[in-house]
Amino acid sequence: MTKIATNLSPTMASQANAPLPDGYELEGYRIVKKISSGGFSIVYLARDEFERPVAIKEYLPSSLALRRDGELAPTISEENLPTFRIGLKCFFEEGRALARILHPNVVRVVNFFRANDTVYMVMQYEQGRSLQEHILKHRERGDKKLLGERFIRMVFSQVMNGLREVHTNKLLHLDLKPANVYLRTDGSPILLDFGAARQTLQSDTGKLYPMYTPGFAAPELYEKNGVLGPWTDIYSIGASIFASMSGHAPQPADARLLNDKMSNKYRNLSDSYSQELLGVVEWCLRLDPLARPQSVFGLQKALLEHASSKPKKTINRTLRRIWRSILPRGFHRKEPSSTLSMNTRRHK
Repeated sequence: MTKIATNLSPTMASQANAPLPDGYELEGYRIVKKISSGGFSIVYLARDEFERPVAIKEYLPSSLALRRDGELAPTISEENLPTFRIGLKCFFEEGRALARILHPNVVRVVNFFRANDTVYMVMQYEQGRSLQEHILKHRERGDKKLLGERFIRMVFSQVMNGLREVHTNKLLHLDLKPANVYLRTDGSPILLDFGAARQTLQSDTGKLYPMYTPGFAAPELYEKNGVLGPWTDIYSIGASIFASMSGHAPQPADARLLNDKMSNKYRNLSDSYSQELLGVVEWCLRLDPLARPQSVFGLQKALLEHASSKPKKTINRTLRRIWRSILPRGFHRKEPSSTLSMNTRRHK
């Protein structure tokens, strides 16, 4: 069974880096185990001085640096050193910016520091699983309708709350996909694994090719000098909603520019999801950046406005809370009745 596309496209040869050893003491933190690794970083479960669990992300791009078993600092060739340092600086600055964001739908960065000739970002550890894992579980069960519309609207409204806060702080996510949306045990989502530092590497002297996730990446990410903005993350929001409905990534943007097949894919979902929700997804996934929503607030409003005419009272109350949370502070107005309705099919 083919999984949702979540890995970076293979663009150049890379090697596997050895993780730090279990039990290693790192600036007051004790490494418990490696949680995950990719082409850009390694993530560890660790404990602080009070034995509280934290997640530590280590900047270690495998295409630029090599660390062998028994080593702490990576080996970086003279040729790769300038690019490695650019990415390291951006990773550090991203950690500094994220540490200023206190929002329930954005990963909480509690510390960041330099050690072992690289940079580490310490994040609050949360129990749960990724949206990707949630999607795959339902797909493997053979559910006709992968995730319920009510669940999709609720989760992505909260994802967009976090994304608005990110954009307010002059950051872009640039790698938004189901694997980077983490669902706590109570179902509330958190945005993880920002791709801004990776994207900075893209704009180097041509040493590195663009780093993106096919299907979830907007077409401007494929361009060397593409103009990026909130609309770039909005494309990824639409792609992630589509994956939640279909169980797979949309057609990659570069292929769509040659032969766009998304219209048929939308039609295949029309028996399971409302035309309003499909319309929101299609709006987000337009290839022309100017044809997409230009702000997350506008997209949230559209997501919450359209629905069935007979919502349950519990959904009404929840939607009122979401509506109030997306309005700017100090801004009050009566919610139109259409904003309080949505598809009431249960998510099971």
